[in-house]
Amino acid sequence: MKKVIANKEVDVNEEGYLVDFKQWDREVCECIAGECNVVMTEKHWEVVEYLQDKHLKEEPLSIRGIKKSGVINIKEFYALFPGGPLKKSTLIAGIPKPKSCI
Repeated sequence: MKKVIANKEVDVNEEGYLVDFKQWDREVCECIAGECNVVMTEKHWEVVEYLQDKHLKEEPLSIRGIKKSGVINIKEFYALFPGGPLKKSTLIAGIPKPKSCI
């Protein structure tokens, strides 16, 4: 499917996740975050960069992995990305939804 985000046409799946990570940039990220009612802060960007790095290394993502990362504690992760933090943060980061998310 095609969707216009930040005045750019991007490819998304049926859940709204980007199909092609190369289409992601900060403007696209800000728009997706806005759709999720998330206002990006430096801590959000730090988490997004961590998630993208893990994705590029083809390492699986999980809440437990986030907890052990040292990037953010779980309480803060839930506060930054309320309503399904891993699902929402990966959507904003422009990477596929982790298999651990339903």
